[in-house]
Amino acid sequence: MFVFFCGLWYNIRMIRFNESMPRERARAMNAVVLAFVGDAVWSLYVREELVFSADYKTGTLQKLAGERVSARGQAKRFAAAEGLLTEEERAVFLRGRNAHKPTRSKNATVAEYNISTGFEAVIGFLYLAGDYARIAELLGEEEGRGQAGEDRA
Repeated sequence: MFVFFCGLWYNIRMIRFNESMPRERARAMNAVVLAFVGDAVWSLYVREELVFSADYKTGTLQKLAGERVSARGQAKRFAAAEGLLTEEERAVFLRGRNAHKPTRSKNATVAEYNISTGFEAVIGFLYLAGDYARIAELLGEEEGRGQAGEDRA
């Protein structure tokens, strides 16, 4: 058993934070895996947006983040960005939306859940491909929200 885990550990390649992969490889990934990554990116984006917008207590931050990170909140945000999608992004969205998902949403309709999964797949695809500027464009970053390390208004 120990030998198995040592061999497994040896085969895991350590990556750097924010390391990207070729666009073709990211595009070819399973749509639910892209949504898995996109969910984390979206969650971090929402939390950053809230922290930089006002000085809330953690309970308020959690409530506000939960509303935006929910399938319903993601579906609303996607509706604003849908017209901006490229053909490549639309194809990723459709794969995510139509993919068989291992779980079901408890607090959203099936349509909202499917849309949110497609949206997460697009965000995950762009993140893995290293296209952070495009993520910012789709999410409608305000002018006062700079990149990591810059002053934010």
